[in-house]
Amino acid sequence: MSEIEFLGFKQVNPDDFIAVVNEDSLRTHLIDHPYFDATSLQAWIDDKINVDAMDGCRVRAVYIDGILAGWCGIQPDDHGFELAIVISQKFWGFGIAIFKTLMCWAKELGHKEILFHLLDSRPEYKFLKKMSTNVHKTELAGRCFTTYHVKVGE
Repeated sequence: MSEIEFLGFKQVNPDDFIAVVNEDSLRTHLIDHPYFDATSLQAWIDDKINVDAMDGCRVRAVYIDGILAGWCGIQPDDHGFELAIVISQKFWGFGIAIFKTLMCWAKELGHKEILFHLLDSRPEYKFLKKMSTNVHKTELAGRCFTTYHVKVGE
């Protein structure tokens, strides 16, 4: 069984992140943005560290069997808080396990509902639809997303 670890961004070597966040197969499911270089990556990491320090938020690097797989978190959204799961393609099978951890964090942080925006390049997920109070299309940064309003367990 694989081990999933969640570490704060301050514990991660930025050089390890660059290959993950610049992976083309991953970027197809994200809002378009320039490839990261050392400077832009450090600014992005600093931003995620600041988000992690905010009330109601938690942002972590994801390691699977000791390998940096990507990152995940609960971060502010225009309509509350959103989940983010951004992991390298070779680890996509771990998304549900990471999602379940995020939902536990959402409960710990006192959230009643949390948003999950998936780019329209992704299929609609039945398990998410069942957990959601509302599912609708959203436009963010010029791209179309399916937005799930996921109820956080009691």
